Amino acid sequence: MRLVADADHYSELVQRELPAARVSLWIATANLKELRIEAPVGSRARARGRYVSVLDALADLCDAGVEVRVLHGRAPSGPFAQALARRKRLQKALELRECPRVHLKAVIADGRTLYLGSANFTGAGLGARADGRRNFELGIVTEDDWLIDAVQARFDAIWSGRECKGCKLRGVCPAPLDMK
Repeated sequence: MRLVADADHYSELVQRELPAARVSLWIATANLKELRIEAPVGSRARARGRYVSVLDALADLCDAGVEVRVLHGRAPSGPFAQALARRKRLQKALELRECPRVHLKAVIADGRTLYLGSANFTGAGLGARADGRRNFELGIVTEDDWLIDAVQARFDAIWSGRECKGCKLRGVCPAPLDMK
C-alpha cells in the first residue's frame, strides 16, 4: 500500500495506472470535468509542451478493448461534455453513469490496482497543474485483493442500480440506474 499526496496523484494514476490498464478501468468521482494531461511521449504535441484531453487516453484504451466505466455524481462539466461530443467513437465505447449520491473517489485498474482517496477526476484533483493551483489531496494505491474486491463490489452495486430501490433522492435523479 502506498500513500499518494498532491502531485503524486498525477504520476501514480494518470501516468502509471491509466495507460497500464488492459482489461478494465473503473473510475468513481463526484465531479467529472475536462482533465488536461501531458501529450504522449514521442508526439509533436509533447515536443511543443502541449497538453491534451484525458479523453484521448481513454479513447486509446477503449480502442484497445479496455472496458472504461465512469460513475459520477453530477452532470459532467460543459468543457468535458463538449470534448466528448467531438469524439464520436468514444461516445459509444465510454460507459458513463450518473448518480447524485456518488461522492466516492476511486480508480480500479484491471481488478489488480486500487486508488481510494479524495481526488475527483478533475484537473485540480488529478491533473498536471502547478503546485499552487492543485488541490491538496490524499489517497492510497494498493494491490490488496480484499480492498479491491470490496470497492469493486460497492462500485458495481451502485453501477447496476441495486442501490436505487431505497434511495430518497430518486425523485431528483436524472436517470435512475435500475432503469437502464
